[in-house]
Amino acid sequence: MKQINLYLCIALLCGAAQLRAQTESPEPVLTFSGYVEPYYSYDFNEPDADGNRPPFFYSYNRHNEFNINLGMLKANYVASKLRANVALATGTYMNANYAAEPGVLKNILEMNVGIKVGKNHDIWVDAGVFGSHIGFESPIGRDCRNLTRGLLAENSPYYEAGAKITYNTPNGKWLLSGLVLNGWQRIQRVPGNSLPSFGTQVQYKPSSKVLLNSSTFIGTDKPDNARQMRYFHNLYGIFQVDDQWEITAGFDIGFEEKSPSDSDMNTWYTPIVIARYAATPKTAIAARAEFYRDENGAIIATGTPNGFGVLGLSLNFDYAVLPNALWRIEGRFLNSSDDAIFVRDNNLVNNNFFMTTSIAVSF
Repeated sequence: MKQINLYLCIALLCGAAQLRAQTESPEPVLTFSGYVEPYYSYDFNEPDADGNRPPFFYSYNRHNEFNINLGMLKANYVASKLRANVALATGTYMNANYAAEPGVLKNILEMNVGIKVGKNHDIWVDAGVFGSHIGFESPIGRDCRNLTRGLLAENSPYYEAGAKITYNTPNGKWLLSGLVLNGWQRIQRVPGNSLPSFGTQVQYKPSSKVLLNSSTFIGTDKPDNARQMRYFHNLYGIFQVDDQWEITAGFDIGFEEKSPSDSDMNTWYTPIVIARYAATPKTAIAARAEFYRDENGAIIATGTPNGFGVLGLSLNFDYAVLPNALWRIEGRFLNSSDDAIFVRDNNLVNNNFFMTTSIAVSF
């Protein structure tokens, strides 16, 4: 399997090189970049000896140790009718998020090729592994408003594999995309599942200060003999109020069949609001409030009577040490009002507080 996956990677790269000669761009551009984000996180509930924080966290999830959340090397190629990305990565984020992927697939952050198919329009067809079309947060901490990711992002896809067609309007205000995917955050499809998943994305930018996004997912993450259809909608807006204030607001809602023979649905939802204030060109403060409700454990199973219902509050401070180096520190509090779902001293408790610091360096 590892050899097959390596051959696939080589074939994609070779294919991109062959197509390069066919592009009409007089000046194709090939760039290389990197990113590394070491971090330290302390959970005041003091997890067990394995050092793993609660299982619904996939980023910055190691307690009381210095580690790397994400280390990445990336190659990007752009021409008039061809684009390609190859990004290989490691770190605790990759270990947690890619645990279900086999072999070298565990280290593929991105690997895709896109061809422009519109002669007079900005229409692209991309295929491979790419970042998720869902949500406003990504694995690249530098690009996110808070140090740690929200519950909304941690429990929806960060990456996906498949093919998509994307259209950008000439005025740059609309982006329309349709996707055929291997599943819910899957590179390799679930064994026994023959049904592809589908997605859509619509973005609208009425001005340079407003971005509105609607993304959907329809599919299943189960084998054919245990198929439970999943329907998911992600909605968010980013509003640049002025030179210093930015507000991000989002709402996710999902439905999944309770069983293959039952049309009744399990439902989960999560609202989130983030306010960011850039005090100076080098410093910023961001506050986040969120609530995640999954009563039936469709995404986050607790085994408790009322399921997962958690309110989260966080506050972080950013300081740009250098133009390409960002130091961050964050305190985050989670509270489960219905059931005790967090562990402290081998006892179940209702809350969790932790602090995280990191330095994100890009080059």
